[in-house]
Amino acid sequence: IAVAQTRADGMGAELIVGDWEKLDNFGDYAGVAVQYPDTAGAINDYTDFFAKAKAAKALTVCATDLLALCSLKPPGEMGADVAVGSAQRFGVPLGYGGPHAAFLSCIDGLKRIIPGRIIGISKDVHGNPALRMALQTREQHIKREKATSNICTAQALLANMAAMYAVYHGPEGLRNISSEAHIKAKALAVGMTELGHTVLHSTFFDTISIQLKSMSADDYMKKAVAKGYNVRKLSETTISIALDETADDVDMQALLECAGGAMALSELRVKAEAMDATGGLGRTSSFLTHPVFNTYHCEMEMQRYIYRLERKDLALNTAMIPLGSCTMKLNAASQMLPISWPEFGNVHPFVPVEQAAGYQEMF
Repeated sequence: IAVAQTRADGMGAELIVGDWEKLDNFGDYAGVAVQYPDTAGAINDYTDFFAKAKAAKALTVCATDLLALCSLKPPGEMGADVAVGSAQRFGVPLGYGGPHAAFLSCIDGLKRIIPGRIIGISKDVHGNPALRMALQTREQHIKREKATSNICTAQALLANMAAMYAVYHGPEGLRNISSEAHIKAKALAVGMTELGHTVLHSTFFDTISIQLKSMSADDYMKKAVAKGYNVRKLSETTISIALDETADDVDMQALLECAGGAMALSELRVKAEAMDATGGLGRTSSFLTHPVFNTYHCEMEMQRYIYRLERKDLALNTAMIPLGSCTMKLNAASQMLPISWPEFGNVHPFVPVEQAAGYQEMF
């Protein structure tokens, strides 16, 4: 939010942070932006909100989570003009907050002003399909302040990692990963409720906010840290816990023990499977329908596919690269290797500073 406010200030725009449910004077705003799921984990239906904003000619933007959208209704079906977010959850390490590739999508009516390079399909002189830049986005022949192509070059490696994660797992695999994270959150919510605590939202994906009973947030956090877990403190008596597909029974049991006692996880899972925590916002539409996302799902096929792509590319391992700075990005082996190191990759950006001493030294 602070980054957006700084950017808006330089453009002469005022960015106001508030409760979306209390907004009524839509005509006073050029656009509205909401988060889905929100910062506390809740899933909200923005259909009516977006409709009111668009009636007042305000742009509607939704910051969202790719993994959540494998299970949840996409923002476009609610009426969002633009969807943005991070592709980190598609196979990219946390890395203390980055670098990660972002994603940005929009309705057809806005595609001519979207930043970055848009590639379209044309035909060559022989009538064969040919890929070419569909829109004029190169900075060399447009006004400098309107240049947009450089925005997409620096994160190419991260974008490729996320894309290959989607290719390898495909829509069905991604749904399974998404569902696993969701059902673990539901099981934890059931367990916390049975221990006497209050789960604040009836709809959520993988993050639950909990009003603790007879213990403070600090007390819970001390117990959690002692077991090797970080949780978020929302207030003196409220915490938020985010799960993902890597959480296992040991993790779940430890989080429940911090809240008051061990429980039978198999029973919690049965109850979770019968529980609807999407509020009717489960995804029904298909995604990743292109054959490339539905073909290469074993290691051998994936390696061959990547190698075929590599052979089509003009890179430093086959030739000199004749163009300018945009095409001369090189990720050296010494830079690529640390991506997979847990000491670098498995550090959440919001961990206490003392848990990221190595990063602080590098900074």
